[in-house]
Amino acid sequence: MTDLPGTQSAARRGQIMEAHAQKRSEITDAAAIARVLTEALPYIRRFSGKTIVIKYGGNAMSEERLKGGFARDVVLMKLVGMNPVVVHGGGPQIGELLQRIGKESRFVEGMRVTDSETMDVVEMVLGGLVNKEIVNLINRHGGRAVGLSGKDGELIRARKLVFTRDNPELKVPEIIDIGHVGEVASIDTAVVDMLVHGDFIPVIAPIGVGEDGQSYNINADLVASKLAQILHAEKLIMLTNTPGVLDAKGNVMTGLSQSEVQRLIDEGVVRGGMLPKLRSALDAVNSGVHAAHIIDGQVEHAVLLEILTDHGVGTLIRAQRK
Repeated sequence: MTDLPGTQSAARRGQIMEAHAQKRSEITDAAAIARVLTEALPYIRRFSGKTIVIKYGGNAMSEERLKGGFARDVVLMKLVGMNPVVVHGGGPQIGELLQRIGKESRFVEGMRVTDSETMDVVEMVLGGLVNKEIVNLINRHGGRAVGLSGKDGELIRARKLVFTRDNPELKVPEIIDIGHVGEVASIDTAVVDMLVHGDFIPVIAPIGVGEDGQSYNINADLVASKLAQILHAEKLIMLTNTPGVLDAKGNVMTGLSQSEVQRLIDEGVVRGGMLPKLRSALDAVNSGVHAAHIIDGQVEHAVLLEILTDHGVGTLIRAQRK
């Protein structure tokens, strides 16, 4: 039994209309991409040739979708003429390995107590496993990344962090020994400059070496801030697991001046894990970095959205004009 001619004609018209609808959808998608590229063009021109230091951490380092998005962002930045420099953390990965070998993690006011055995694990995880995973991730997405620790090329000179806290039983603050935890004494960017000018993307683990030859674990936020200052970076971008800096009501503050940041710190509005990030960002801006961004690393392509669009995904801290 065959279909009637009218039925065939109606079916054909339906197929043609469906094909036209699909074509219009494709054109609409292409137009949206064109608008994004048009919006990004002024930012690409503005930041071409500029150094942007990115502190990579949080969920962006653990979720596959976010990891791939971050790698593509960094590769695209390099392709359009920017100079991304990545500094990474790795606290959760260190904790996991310590647990696997049966060593307990101890913290004093948020800082990991790092004895010699723990420091060996820190170097293995940060300078080895995590660093090389990030390098491989960027390279698989078309970039040319090179992994470093602060010990390579004497990049980061460290000194032991002296940690004190008040003790009611003592007349002077109590000094607490938290082991191989350091702070930045100096940074020599020669090896980073060489890589950047060679069209590579440096990926840096926050491990420094002291004058005594000992290795020190340094907070990655602090390393990223100091590196941005020494490199005269255009921007410091810090990925977090929050939407940005929040006010007392939990709302994201999208733009802050240096004085406003200091007020938030002084009034205790910002506390917990956000406090060292905000202090590091403020230190960078006070020392010549044009802007610092604390952004939501749980948003795919957060770095590009913050740099190349009018709609950011976090908090921008600007240097005040003189």
